[in-house]
Amino acid sequence: MPASLFQTIRFRIAFGAWWSIWSTLHFLVLYQSGFSWQIALYDSLICNLLLSGAVLLISLTLQYYLPDQNKYGYLFGLCFALTFLWLGVSRGFLLMLLKEGSEYDTFFSRSFLIRGATGFLIISCMALISALWYTLQDRQETERRRTEADQLAKEAELNNLRQQLQPHFLFNSLNSINALVGSQPQKARTMILQLSEFLRGTLKKDQKEWITLEEELQHLQLYLDIEKVRFGHRLSTTVNNDAPIASLPLMLLQPIVENAIKFGLYDTTGTIEIIIRAWLEQNNLFIEVRNPFDAETSSPQKGTGFGLRSVQRRLSLL
Repeated sequence: MPASLFQTIRFRIAFGAWWSIWSTLHFLVLYQSGFSWQIALYDSLICNLLLSGAVLLISLTLQYYLPDQNKYGYLFGLCFALTFLWLGVSRGFLLMLLKEGSEYDTFFSRSFLIRGATGFLIISCMALISALWYTLQDRQETERRRTEADQLAKEAELNNLRQQLQPHFLFNSLNSINALVGSQPQKARTMILQLSEFLRGTLKKDQKEWITLEEELQHLQLYLDIEKVRFGHRLSTTVNNDAPIASLPLMLLQPIVENAIKFGLYDTTGTIEIIIRAWLEQNNLFIEVRNPFDAETSSPQKGTGFGLRSVQRRLSLL
């Protein structure tokens, strides 16, 4: 349900001030027309109190119900009915207080159409203001819910992409551990400990969406240590970080570095160096991951391409 128009203090102050001015003008017009101040006061107070009540009633009615179809026909009918109700009740109260058949009674009958037109105009203006207000409130609420739903969907997709990276990495690591268990059990134990430390760090950081580049590289170093156990002296790394406090999404670099190792190392029996550089330029973070890959001499590698696609998708969702 949209918030009431009368919940805002400014509107309540403006509403009260307008009715005070309008009632005063009403009183002065009758008094200047030759009626006693008592009659002018009764007429002004009763008519305007009831009219303000009709205005308040139509605003509250529209807060709870405003049809999507034939909206203006509904408003016209409601305003028309409230105007006649206001005129009838006003006349009844005034006739109880003042003598029937008096000069004032004749004046009221002659001014009936003018009063009705004025009352209808005031009630209609309030109805239009209220309808616009509540329609705007509904649209804002709908937009807020849509934005919230989109945000939740993005967060769910980002979390899903991040979670999918773990099985992908674990599969490769467990295969390497399996290969080392028989031939090099000490390396296998070392790799298991490093894998445990890596996963422990991942669990601690899972609640964060953004971390500093320094934290990301520290976590990445655990991954590189595991890879160095797998490949031994064949893999060396150099990391130059000139933007330690820059922020980036958690575990963004791991699939990129994993891809660099795969295409740089798998096609050679020699030693390779993976170089990671990071720097800031005009408030933009640049990260370079370099390997000795040569497209002309390297044979095609099989792969799903999930790692790099996940990085692209995560960045597009930010």
